[in-house]
Amino acid sequence: MLDLLNELLWGKVLLVLLVAVGIGFTIASRFVQFRYFGRMFQILGSRQAFRHDKHGHLSSFQALVLSVAGRVGGGNIAGVAVAITLGGPGAVFWMWLVGVMGMATSFLECTLAQTFKQPQDDGTYRGGPAYYIVKGLGRNWRWLAGFYSALLLLTFGFAFTALQSYAVSTSFNDAFGVPVFYSGIALAMLVGLIIFGGIKRIARISEVLVPFMAVGYLLIALIVVGMNIDRVPEIVTLIVKSAFGLEPAIGGGIGAAIMMGLKRGLFSNEAGLGSAPNVAAVAYVPHPANQGIVQAFSVFIDTVIICSSTAFLILLSGVYDPGAGGNVEGIALTQAALADHVGEWGRSFVSVALLLFAFSTILYNYYLGENSLNFFSRNNQNLFNAFRVAIVLLVCWGATTDLGTAFGFADVTMGLLAVTNLVALILLFKKGLRILKDYDDQRRQGVSQPIFDASQHPDLNLYPQAWELEPEDRERLRASGAKAQPAPSTTKA
Repeated sequence: MLDLLNELLWGKVLLVLLVAVGIGFTIASRFVQFRYFGRMFQILGSRQAFRHDKHGHLSSFQALVLSVAGRVGGGNIAGVAVAITLGGPGAVFWMWLVGVMGMATSFLECTLAQTFKQPQDDGTYRGGPAYYIVKGLGRNWRWLAGFYSALLLLTFGFAFTALQSYAVSTSFNDAFGVPVFYSGIALAMLVGLIIFGGIKRIARISEVLVPFMAVGYLLIALIVVGMNIDRVPEIVTLIVKSAFGLEPAIGGGIGAAIMMGLKRGLFSNEAGLGSAPNVAAVAYVPHPANQGIVQAFSVFIDTVIICSSTAFLILLSGVYDPGAGGNVEGIALTQAALADHVGEWGRSFVSVALLLFAFSTILYNYYLGENSLNFFSRNNQNLFNAFRVAIVLLVCWGATTDLGTAFGFADVTMGLLAVTNLVALILLFKKGLRILKDYDDQRRQGVSQPIFDASQHPDLNLYPQAWELEPEDRERLRASGAKAQPAPSTTKA
């Protein structure tokens, strides 16, 4: 049954929806992910990207690294290896394509999440697909928002958390001989110490951990590519030819390459799933499109940079033979490939990298689960604490359990999650384009940093206080040439 559902979702339904939203918004937005690619670096290099307001909302940079923490996980190391094993080298090409389209999709969903973010009792905000479905489509669609929240809790809060723990424990067992039970206990204790501190503590840890782990992994990948620079053109040619069936039968053929590239690409970068918007919504930014641009960059980091690094580590090694069966699979393939390049310490390096990636992802998964629970029971601290205890126990259980069936279940729930969110994005397509147009118009008028005025969009029924900048930021942006922000609104949510 799981296989049939997976084939239906990934082989037919999602293929159409992902292409429709990704290519559709790319064209309708006049290739926003390329037009504003340089702008991504300008935003992240600005002082505003690191600004907090009086309520301590996440900065734009913190929201970025937290979403990268979620995107960059086991899918970048074990998932790429699985895609290559089952779909052949051509799966990498389709992962790239999903990543490029996903940048536009991520821009749309994260911009909408910022636009429709909701104030909380403590002065902070929450947002995400459940919130932009209800606010953007109306109360009659609350059932869809509830369905999405339940799927988000099942997929990220539970299934993916257990899978990340499983990947770490099996990797450490293979590299260091550490029993999976002890790995699970240690990981659960670390996770528990952080998640009981809430989103702000998670963001502070991620702000330090994510750049460190990403740069370290990229550095070793660049060293390997440098050692084999003469073979890089050959590998790129192999990837492209295999993607279109121009090589002898490799993996499962062109169909398997497309399906595995699509599935593992989405699993890795999450563009279209609606997970990243839950984090993007709480950032303190002057315009919704600001965070949309930043989140598009996080997809580029995940798929085009990190996933490509793993793919080249594997394909440049002597461990993986595209024309032969019997290759090692999953995380063991990545470990064996790096060991082939740099010696046995490479196996240990991959295990440590996976630990850091999976650890940050579990923290991110926790927050998504908490956000789902908040949709059903607003700011219920007793419910949040119960969920935190469940996460700690789940990390222990996942480390010691064969999760073969759980992988199939997670693929199905992830597919349903994506379908739900992509349908909502199609229905909110025009509203997303309107917010982008507001940003484009201000930029065209010479405004260096566009500022969003919620009062200019009364039909969207937004929360005006979500767009009140701190006085010093308003003055600084005005002095730097930005359009002056209207006086703070007194309208109540």
